[in-house]
Amino acid sequence: MRTRTRPRPPGPARALAALAAAALLTCSLAACGQEAKGGSRYQQDEGKGGTVGLAMPTKSSERWIADGRNMARQFEKAGYETDLQFGDDKVENQVAQVENMIAKGHRLLVIAAIDGSALTNVLRRAAEQDIPVISYDRLIQGTEHVDYYASFDNERVGRLQARYIVDQLGLEKGGGKKRTVELFAGSPDDNNTRYFWNGAMSVLRPFLKNGQLTVRSKQTKLNQATTLRWDGGTAQKRMDDIVTKHYGSERLDAVLSPYDGISIGVISALKSAGYGSGDTPYPVITGQDAELASVKSILRGQQTQTVFKDTRELAKRAVRMGDAVLTGGKVEVNNVRDYHNGKKRVPAYLLDPVSVDKDNVDLLVRAGYYRAGQLK
Repeated sequence: MRTRTRPRPPGPARALAALAAAALLTCSLAACGQEAKGGSRYQQDEGKGGTVGLAMPTKSSERWIADGRNMARQFEKAGYETDLQFGDDKVENQVAQVENMIAKGHRLLVIAAIDGSALTNVLRRAAEQDIPVISYDRLIQGTEHVDYYASFDNERVGRLQARYIVDQLGLEKGGGKKRTVELFAGSPDDNNTRYFWNGAMSVLRPFLKNGQLTVRSKQTKLNQATTLRWDGGTAQKRMDDIVTKHYGSERLDAVLSPYDGISIGVISALKSAGYGSGDTPYPVITGQDAELASVKSILRGQQTQTVFKDTRELAKRAVRMGDAVLTGGKVEVNNVRDYHNGKKRVPAYLLDPVSVDKDNVDLLVRAGYYRAGQLK
């Protein structure tokens, strides 16, 4: 079928038509970019440069201070400016900080959320401004506006902690000896809490079912074991209460603690109850993050184990992700299946954690994480 050709408009009309066509083409391309999950929506034509917003949850943990500084240093080395903010464990602070980053036109947001479900509205605004988001260590929940997730294999962290308890108590050797354990979990508003818990319980559950392990407090559900904001003081109060009510003449053999700060609180409560003196040694106490105070505690025979997560490598991974997003490179991930935030499966890169106790604590020095003199 032959198509009729419209006559070309003469003079000024022709120029106006050309401008209209160009405007229509520009509009179409812009619409295309908004719909894309990658590519032009991330302003790759700008290449390196601009500012990256780094929103960390708190300065109360040495781990988060180190994470923020490591990322800032590496992003700056890669050619970007950085805006590093700490939320002081207050959700409203972090929301305001992220809103400010968006208002300033930062090119990328890397967020370790205080409350993983509290950022839905602010991240919608980030998406409207075509600002990509990397969820750092804690998976942001309930929004499709999260592009990537950088973390450790968090279920494996829980399995390592629980496996350490099983091995130290000799539960697989049998012999009929029953042991006691108390269970602590992380903050209820942190999605990682569930992964740590599920990993640990996958190992401990068979021994709880067959009676080799007993939780005398009967606090065996996740919502009974959580510790708001991962706070050591909160953990100490709960441990005080458990020991007073349930362990008068009965000895506590193990404590599943998901984080070193919680472990320190647990140890304080146990010390007040007489553990660590005379013929009452501390129970097996796990932890996570290899914080310096807890590593020293392990060497003193108080805390027993921690899970080392080399956050320098995690920071490096987040920087690689962010740089690839902003320059049009390939973003490397190794898990596209397991991390669903309620709205989408978030492509992730997971690093492997390592169990550490007094027998292999020197690996922290060999890795350059601490100097030998710091552990004395």
